[in-house]
Amino acid sequence: MIRAQRIFLTLLMIVGATLMATPVLAKGFSVKDAGISLWFFIIIGAMIILLQLIPAAILFFSFIGSASAVAFKRKKGSEKDGVKGETQMGLPGHEPLTVEK
Repeated sequence: MIRAQRIFLTLLMIVGATLMATPVLAKGFSVKDAGISLWFFIIIGAMIILLQLIPAAILFFSFIGSASAVAFKRKKGSEKDGVKGETQMGLPGHEPLTVEK
C-alpha cells in the first residue's frame, strides 16, 4: 500500500513538472493581469521577511553581549591582589576589612 502510494506520488510529480515545463502552459500565466493581487502578495511577503529581522536582531545582539562578556571578563579584586581565601569587604566610614573564609 505504501509502495503504491509512493509510486503514485512520484508519477504525479513527474507529470506535473513536465506539464509546467511545456511552453503552452508557461505562456498561460501573465503578470500584467495579476493587478492588485500581485502587489498584495509582494507587500505581505516583504512584511513577513522584515518581521523575521526582529528575532534575528535579538539573537545577534545577545550573542555579541555574551561573547564580549566572556572576552572582556575582569578578574575579581581578591584574585588581582594575590589574596586567595580572603574576601575584602568595605564598611562605610572605615577602611576595607579582610575576612577569612
